[in-house]
Amino acid sequence: MATFPPYPTHPPTGPAGGALRHAHWWQKKWVRYGALTTLLALSGLVILALVREQTGTEGFLVGLGLAILPVPLLIAAFRWLDRVEPGPWRNLLFCFAWGACAAALIAIVANSFATRWIATATADPSSADTLGATVIAPVVEESAKAAAVLLVFLFRRRDFTGIVDGVVIAGVTATGFAFTENILYLGTAFGTDQLTGDRGIASVTAATFFVRVIMSPFAHPLFTVLTGIGFGIAALSADRHHLRRVLLPLSGLLLAMGMHAVWNGSSTFGEYGFFAVYAAFMVPAFGLLTWLVIWTRQRELKTVREELPAYAVAGWLTPAEPFALGSMRARRIARQYARHHAGRPAARAVAQYEAYATSLAFLRHRGRRGRAGADFVVRERELLHELWARRDVARPALDHAARTTAPPVPVVAAPWPMYGVYGYGQQSAPYPQTAYPAYNPYQS
Repeated sequence: MATFPPYPTHPPTGPAGGALRHAHWWQKKWVRYGALTTLLALSGLVILALVREQTGTEGFLVGLGLAILPVPLLIAAFRWLDRVEPGPWRNLLFCFAWGACAAALIAIVANSFATRWIATATADPSSADTLGATVIAPVVEESAKAAAVLLVFLFRRRDFTGIVDGVVIAGVTATGFAFTENILYLGTAFGTDQLTGDRGIASVTAATFFVRVIMSPFAHPLFTVLTGIGFGIAALSADRHHLRRVLLPLSGLLLAMGMHAVWNGSSTFGEYGFFAVYAAFMVPAFGLLTWLVIWTRQRELKTVREELPAYAVAGWLTPAEPFALGSMRARRIARQYARHHAGRPAARAVAQYEAYATSLAFLRHRGRRGRAGADFVVRERELLHELWARRDVARPALDHAARTTAPPVPVVAAPWPMYGVYGYGQQSAPYPQTAYPAYNPYQS
């Protein structure tokens, strides 16, 4: 597959099928972006009005201030998982906005309508609330969040290449959903405290904050991550496996709904039902999924180290680059080296070089396993072209990182005496020790 000459012949010309000569107006990129932005903006305005109506202005502001606290930590955690092949920020922004606006709006409207309909049909409001929380809410909310994962899977296929991508996209979507839901719950709790006069630790707001923000900020991401894993495994399957690519995401979605139902139904299991479900079910599931994602991340680095040497043999990469690109520590050192010697633009170019090289390794890995798409050759040439355009900036930094992080080579002493070695014939150096300036490959 890496059979091209060690220089780019010409820049990529686009998709294999060529551009549409007479594209309809709805197929234009700006029309799609505009429609999507308008949809999310309208959803955000409606959900803002609904939440403010239920909590009041003061309750909304209190809920907003408390609900935003876990968001940066969760986003940073998912971004850390995505460091091997970081996806574009626009995908994460879309997922968070979808979860916080569109999915939350669908959940509020559908859950309220279903619960009221059940209460009217059965004339039992308490049972309707229980049924709505344990059956209706998991189905509606997980389906609404899964829609964002499906959209990225269908329309940003190049950015959705495996399990880690599914976990990150699903987790960020669920983080946005939990953010809006926490505003609603915390704002409502604050309104209740205003009516009853409760303050401090004994207040409903403090209890809600402890349960939703301190104990279980990962609850919604944990549920939706199961859907993301299903889509991630489907992304690893070949295009001809149509049944597998449909059943795997559906299976992940059903698991997410089931776990969500158990979590919501924990309050019906007795006085300590919540803590029992939390300790016996949620914490082990969270630990298992965390281990799975980190293990998958390490496998991705191994794939980079195993696939890129073929391009080094063909002359596209230097021999040291596959090792440096397969180590997160070496990547970080390369970016720091480029920033120190040539500034932020050079560091940004090195980061882009690392991302393109990782995508190239994953593409070749899928190709060797017969899972690459019909545009394999075009995509490979595009990635090689991007690497070649940044080689002058990235190669010195990666070479330095490879030498810095290379494992030490043991030196065995010779069995015969050697002059100049401590303990035998030690004498001062015959030449003065001149201090030479550090070598800077970025200076001409």
